[in-house]
Amino acid sequence: MANPALIRVSQDFKAGYTHVTKIGENSLDTGIEFGILKLSPNGSFEETSPFESVWVLMSGKIEATFDEGTWSAERLSLFDEGPNSIHLSKGKKIKFKSGKTPVELAVAKTKNDLDFESRIFSGKNLETEYRGEGLVQGTCLREVRQIFDKKSRPQSNLVIGEVVNYPGRWSSYPPHHHNQPEIYHYRFTETQGYGHAELGEDVYKIKNNDTIKILNNLDHSQVSAPGYGMYYLWVIRHLPNNPYLGFEFTQEHKWILDPRNQGWIPRKKT
Repeated sequence: MANPALIRVSQDFKAGYTHVTKIGENSLDTGIEFGILKLSPNGSFEETSPFESVWVLMSGKIEATFDEGTWSAERLSLFDEGPNSIHLSKGKKIKFKSGKTPVELAVAKTKNDLDFESRIFSGKNLETEYRGEGLVQGTCLREVRQIFDKKSRPQSNLVIGEVVNYPGRWSSYPPHHHNQPEIYHYRFTETQGYGHAELGEDVYKIKNNDTIKILNNLDHSQVSAPGYGMYYLWVIRHLPNNPYLGFEFTQEHKWILDPRNQGWIPRKKT
């Protein structure tokens, strides 16, 4: 029986716009619309959304025009290059055009009545944080690329970023939780790659193009299978009068945050 927390796309996304999650859906509604836009070579797409939206370039070279100007960006690798994205308030028109190669963008939307100026967030201006460095023998070292949060984009009802999970290692670790709903969208260095995601006491096998919905203050963390790099785009929605300002670690696993305690170290073979 399918679990509504896991949304699986068995093959690559088709050309055009594909809804993955919707606002107001019947099961596990995050209040976030998430989708993937794929453009064929020399393709185009335009929309004026009734929602706040943030578009993240996943691959290809894109040219876009919007109310206040233009956006041009290129991305060859999710794993080796930082994000390029554009953030728009509701009612702003945007038009995308691809060149000689296909383009793929991810988009997250949510309700927001504020009118604010559009803004481009470029990988050149965003820092990568190496979380887990020096902890538990390097088993949870990963790259975290925050695109924007409440501090850098206070008008938004979203927080968004990326994680690069190294092969055979953990991320979002130690497990943590927060009240605000979240989604993770996964990609792997090889299409047959996989990992496992924890949601509370449940564990899901994660494959390329999968999306997980995280609600109800559930603890969450994940691990990638050895040999496979795992990328995930994460989006959190602020709740009314309860914005996302950070998470809480699961108490029983907080000991690993002390670099003086590296855990059990296997003896070397003689």
